[in-house]
Amino acid sequence: MKKNHLNDKYTGKELAESFVFRNKLTPAQKEAAKKELNAKRQELGQATTAKEMLLSRLLQLKYQMEDYLANSDYDNARTFGFFLKGYLEMLNKKNKEFAADIDINQTELSQIINNHRSPSEKVIIRLELHSNKIIPAIMWHKLVEKEKEYQLMHDSELRAREKSHVRNALAI
Repeated sequence: MKKNHLNDKYTGKELAESFVFRNKLTPAQKEAAKKELNAKRQELGQATTAKEMLLSRLLQLKYQMEDYLANSDYDNARTFGFFLKGYLEMLNKKNKEFAADIDINQTELSQIINNHRSPSEKVIIRLELHSNKIIPAIMWHKLVEKEKEYQLMHDSELRAREKSHVRNALAI
């Protein structure tokens, strides 16, 4: 059995206290520490380039998309259009400008953002290319598929309309 050499250097009380995080700072020390932390944050923020900030925001959006896609629950507010709108806001671009960037009609872009139209494969690929492949096309595609899956499972009107087109349904 190994002998613990910490017991040779420290008392049991000292060892126990080393594992307990007690706040022994005075209010003045807390305030000084808070100011020092804020100063350091500001210094780091000023040292961050615009390119680094853009990458940070882009990754944040990507992780939000990943989290949503990993969750089995459907959220009616988190549509393809919701994430696309977030992408445009992150870039600080107007619809007209972004539509030109990915070579689609501004009306088509607006319809996609407002969930009046599903994006085509060309739009999904162009989004991947526009983000320099940071947000892959398959992720954009999975957003569309999650919406379609929910609609297929819950659209009773569609089921009622399509029922009239089915004859000789299996009676099992």
